[in-house]
Amino acid sequence: MTENKSTGSKSEGYEAVVVGGGAAGLSAALVLGRARRRTLLVDAGEPRNAPAAHMQGFLSRDGMPPAEFLAAGREEVARYGVELVRDRAVDAVRDADGEFGVTLAGGRTLRARHLVVATGLKDELPTVPGLAERFGRDVLHCPYCHGWEVRDRAFGVLAAGPQSVHQALMVTQWSKDVTFFLHELTEAELSDDDRRRLAAAGVRVVPGRVAEVVVEADRLTGVRLAGDIPSGGGTAHAREVLFVAPRAVPRTGLLRRLGAELRETPFGAYPVIDERGLTTVPGLWAAGNASGFAEQVINAASRGYRAGAAVNGELLFADLDAAVATGGTARV
Repeated sequence: MTENKSTGSKSEGYEAVVVGGGAAGLSAALVLGRARRRTLLVDAGEPRNAPAAHMQGFLSRDGMPPAEFLAAGREEVARYGVELVRDRAVDAVRDADGEFGVTLAGGRTLRARHLVVATGLKDELPTVPGLAERFGRDVLHCPYCHGWEVRDRAFGVLAAGPQSVHQALMVTQWSKDVTFFLHELTEAELSDDDRRRLAAAGVRVVPGRVAEVVVEADRLTGVRLAGDIPSGGGTAHAREVLFVAPRAVPRTGLLRRLGAELRETPFGAYPVIDERGLTTVPGLWAAGNASGFAEQVINAASRGYRAGAAVNGELLFADLDAAVATGGTARV
């Protein structure tokens, strides 16, 4: 235990604190635990893929329920002495010695020589009635995650921005019956290349704002445009699956507080990191969807593994160099 000089309160010291209990955070914690590092993982219990019944594309875990996957991961890291706490990190500072102070919502204060931020991102869907309730079921965002399971059905794609044209073209790999609903896009916003590619892929383009999704017997059956509603319901465009690209909101609050440099992308602001996940702040690491938008579960786990291994190496050589400088032995 060390004393926080500004408040007089006691803080608990760790070699590494990992914030985020998804695939990236658990993978980082697993590597650090196996490296015999005093490690604590903070998990707020809000995984991005919670709405999905199954996860796909993770070799040897294809089709596994996300909650089951995370439970197995928590059990594994606990075997190696990693401390797991269900809480939320609400603040972080870096002191003059280069160590991090992390404050949890429950009042606990932690100190860490290295901090791994794997807090992910939040998906914000367009405000179309019925959309959020179906998300992860028959309202989907990633064809690589869900395309095989809904292959050859009648697809719709709801435009949520210019990148939605790319999404409409991509999903034609899984169905040749695709309708692109422009929603708040206008036909004039489609480039000539967009039009040619959509036509070549056989994608039907429907202008007009989508008012709601139609659900019957607990399954999506259609998409209704705003102009179809006044007549008492109108005619819906029959669709069985609707793809939409949510607005990504990176959970980078801790990284911002600690002064990490961020870069703007079409999918939000993410930290500038090296190939290992190190940010522009020494000792501060980012992994998973806190480091980039397109980190599916298997990629997030890989990012976490790489960050965990790099943290262990940094700790080892820092201690060896300190021992050399003082003529002593490295701390353990």
